[in-house]
Amino acid sequence: MPDGGTLTLAAENVVIDELYASMSAGAKPGPYTVWLVADTGMGIPPENLDRIFDPFFTTKEPGKGTGLGLSTVLGIIRSHGGFIKVESRVGKGAQFRVYLPAQVGAQAPSVATPVEAPPEGRGETILVVDDEEGVRVLTKKILERHNYRVLLAGEGSEAVVAYAQHAGEVQAVVTDLMMPLMDGATLIRALKQIAPSVRILATTGVTESVHVAAALRLGAKEVLRKPYPPHELLSRLRAVLDEQDPAPLPGATEGRR
Repeated sequence: MPDGGTLTLAAENVVIDELYASMSAGAKPGPYTVWLVADTGMGIPPENLDRIFDPFFTTKEPGKGTGLGLSTVLGIIRSHGGFIKVESRVGKGAQFRVYLPAQVGAQAPSVATPVEAPPEGRGETILVVDDEEGVRVLTKKILERHNYRVLLAGEGSEAVVAYAQHAGEVQAVVTDLMMPLMDGATLIRALKQIAPSVRILATTGVTESVHVAAALRLGAKEVLRKPYPPHELLSRLRAVLDEQDPAPLPGATEGRR
């Protein structure tokens, strides 16, 4: 961050199921501690993102870097049975999430707490929008297992076309906020122009509250933080679908569907 910025460090406990593990290289189902390191710096160009962990790969000038830092980090993480995920956009910074297997305490509660089953779908059609194919496929599997019909789009403009083509069918849209070309905020605006009452569940891996606030202000019903466990996705989506809309004002008209 040559001009300054914000560095965010955070940690949380998560449980990864088989579906999420199948979409993440090196991941196994079970409890993990996730360590987040995020900045608001220059970001990483897409053409370099897949190479940043290669030994000796660097974009720095000679004498200012060996290209061994991230490859060393990756080696350490893997040696502990963990894995790492990266998100970045040029000019928007980068986020590294380090997943390390958690060691569950030996002392267990005498009475097991029952796990409430996630709410089921009722055959609703959901449009899922995300520029990461793995996230799209995983989300589709989760929703279809719980009685939803799913349409997919890889970015905002594709989502607008899909929504228009399936007018009257889509009951809710699950969209990432950080996407190239047309981002989530612009997509929400476009969908609200087509159908003001469209129900939107936004997702994001960005920690900055300004993005979350903007999505809610534009009309998203909920904002779900990545990575999200299946039960949280299903619970939040059900809440979005079941929420009662306020009564329209006299003379108000619904947008074209």
